[in-house]
Amino acid sequence: METYFDHLFSPIKIGNMVLKNRIVHAPTDVSSSHADGEVSERDIHHHSEIAKGGVGMLIVGATSPDGKSGRPTVTGLVADGDNYIPGLARLAKSIQRYGAKAICQLQHPGRQAAIPRHNYMSSTDRVIKLPWSAGHEIVYANAEEKGKSVRAMTTEEVLAMVDTFAEAAWRIKQAGFDGVELHAAHGYLISDFMSPYLNKRNDRFGGSFENRMRFLLAICSEIKAKCGKDFPLLVRYSVDEWVPGGRELEESIEVAKVLEEAGVDALDLSQCIQESPGAGFDPMQYPEGWTVYASEAIKKAVKIPVINTHTFRNPDYCNQLIADNKTDMIGLARQLLCDPYWPIKARAGKVADIRRCISCLEGCWQESMMAQKEITCAINPACGRPEFDELKKTENPQNIAVVGGGPAGMEAARRAALLGHKVTLFEKKKELGGAILGCCMAPGKEKMKWYADWIRNQLAKSTVTVKMETAPTVEELKEFDFVVNATGAVSCVPSGVYGNTEKIKPFEAVIACPKVNCPYHPGDRMPEKVGERVVVWGDGYPAIDTATFLASIGKKVTIVTDYKEFGSDTEVIHMYVTRKRFAQTDAEALESKPYKYPVDVIENSRIREVKENGIVIEDKNFEEKFIECDDVVNCNIKADTALYEELLKEGIITFNIGDSERPSNLSHAVRTAGEFVLNLDDKFIFNPNGCIIKDVPLELSEILEK
Repeated sequence: METYFDHLFSPIKIGNMVLKNRIVHAPTDVSSSHADGEVSERDIHHHSEIAKGGVGMLIVGATSPDGKSGRPTVTGLVADGDNYIPGLARLAKSIQRYGAKAICQLQHPGRQAAIPRHNYMSSTDRVIKLPWSAGHEIVYANAEEKGKSVRAMTTEEVLAMVDTFAEAAWRIKQAGFDGVELHAAHGYLISDFMSPYLNKRNDRFGGSFENRMRFLLAICSEIKAKCGKDFPLLVRYSVDEWVPGGRELEESIEVAKVLEEAGVDALDLSQCIQESPGAGFDPMQYPEGWTVYASEAIKKAVKIPVINTHTFRNPDYCNQLIADNKTDMIGLARQLLCDPYWPIKARAGKVADIRRCISCLEGCWQESMMAQKEITCAINPACGRPEFDELKKTENPQNIAVVGGGPAGMEAARRAALLGHKVTLFEKKKELGGAILGCCMAPGKEKMKWYADWIRNQLAKSTVTVKMETAPTVEELKEFDFVVNATGAVSCVPSGVYGNTEKIKPFEAVIACPKVNCPYHPGDRMPEKVGERVVVWGDGYPAIDTATFLASIGKKVTIVTDYKEFGSDTEVIHMYVTRKRFAQTDAEALESKPYKYPVDVIENSRIREVKENGIVIEDKNFEEKFIECDDVVNCNIKADTALYEELLKEGIITFNIGDSERPSNLSHAVRTAGEFVLNLDDKFIFNPNGCIIKDVPLELSEILEK
């Protein structure tokens, strides 16, 4: 097989360890371990799947050296006792069997611990509010956020923690890992001590640069003493903290020099502390390669290898960075959750088949770490789930109709066809994509089109028959073995609104793409025009994207939502960036053109009356207020279940997936499509809840067949 991207697939040496290529699985906390922190089968499956894809080095993320005083997620790995060595050994072997070097990262979360919920350790006393952190303060439904108190470690505790880290590193070596990495980024414990912004101590571990480096250097020295100088040691740290008074590139160059002198074998460069989450999580609004300045500068100052680990998606771009000497290695984290076979596809030149991560943070953050659950991926339902590996080609192909060409319908059709079923996909419009099509109109969300184009291309190469501009009748659908209903959601005007309601326009029409020469859509598309002053009514992604689009083209936008907090059900880092844009500013490291007007958000309110020149809203105290506007754009939605209910009445076997099952987000749509495929079987049994079940006991199937 011809090898593409020769620089990306060239070997490199870290200490005495030789990597076969330059692709690194950047440390990622998958939060899949047992409750006590022991390695689980899901840990082994997840990491071995990525190793199977061909990374040169895989760094297992966020292993706590002391689970009792701090774990970054509720089910993260722990290495604070010898009893953890056997499980860690199984994990190391599951990675190494596929040729990847296995590195284990040690991370004490300090002030950002998910557990315990009290007695948080830090460099300095303070009260913090970090609502986007996995260790965020728990705020109950009807409570107010107060912040959580963190305490300064005593000098004796700091010295004891040095030995705790080194002991954990020794266990990592005993388990058979090829090396160890220290997490000194993002405001976690070591980072906390290194930071001029966070560290306000007045002992030998605070103040000057030398003092702030003392904790990390002591840990490095003790690890070398316990594990030997030949055991590779990496350090991950934030080059820029992106807060006033925080560390910047100039000091980070000095950090790199000091770490090289201390015997560190490679540097893993990151960004931010938790006070600047945009730069750390870099959601959709951040462009590919925005952190290259960091590795390029630090490579000039040291001889040890440098890894850059932020927002890389395209192998040609990554290959050129190495060719241009701007980094030694490419770190991929979310991208490998999205497509663990990125390295194989890149090496084979199958770039169009790579499912590129869209940086949505839904599965890998909002619905996993933030919610104290295991990691997932919004557009890869197989992430971390061995059930998908067990799927085989069917021996009894079914004739399947999928109605609706949005993300749920496309994913269901694609995966069913892969299993060998005969699939027909019906879409009533001229273009496949459904709810995600309007996202490319909102500046900063253009990456959504990566997924839309990828899945449309995969469908085009599949055996799926696609019928555009077709809404099948119930009679037509009776010809199929069963039907998948993926009709999505539609905007709806809530009851109790009076006056000139014909002025209310559906958001789907307002943010329709106007592009004429589109390979996926024949003919013209004309979005609905709106005036200069627009009220966006609703919440969630429809309202966020609509408001963002309208503000970007110079409209004066007011959002009205029933919710206590606008966007509370959407991904928190995107809302952090979005709110800054609404206020005509930018999140750290971004330089967008400010909106012409700030976007006003009115919460805990709803529209009561639509007048000729404005609306009347009512707040939670039943007080009314008049707002002048030219148009109202409705972003309230409901599941489109009309066809589904009709099919059920006719007794047609029907699955209901995506927004037509429950209006939510892209992650929900793709996940329910994946669940449908997992339940595909030669024989279908419905339980009393109307859900399909499979793998039932033989005696039950015998009873039901008689």
